[in-house]
Amino acid sequence: MAGDRGSKYYDIFLRHQLEMISGDEIIISEEGFRLILAIEKYQSITSAANELGISYRKAWGMVRDIENNLGFCLAGKKRGGKSGGRTILTAEGMALASAYRDLLVELDQSDKEIIRKFFRRINPLREQ
Repeated sequence: MAGDRGSKYYDIFLRHQLEMISGDEIIISEEGFRLILAIEKYQSITSAANELGISYRKAWGMVRDIENNLGFCLAGKKRGGKSGGRTILTAEGMALASAYRDLLVELDQSDKEIIRKFFRRINPLREQ
């Protein structure tokens, strides 16, 4: 919440998105990062795609685009057997997911104070 109850910014929040870029080209979008984390979580591209509300085909397309942009493999398929197949992150994919999660924690900690300052600047104290 950005201000005291009744202030004009009370129910307004700030959110930013992260993208990995090279020049003007997006290497990994916010949705791409979320997909990587979901693949890590579920070890299933189908489940990861379902969590993001995208198709299986789009999810694999995103993975391939990210891999092409980065120049290394992020995920691979393990053919199923009795328990079905899996999609697992490579060592590089796991390192990227871990670093991104750590970055989100660090940004969340610093963002809270920065955002508080922003809203104090645009929402001065009401006269008593």
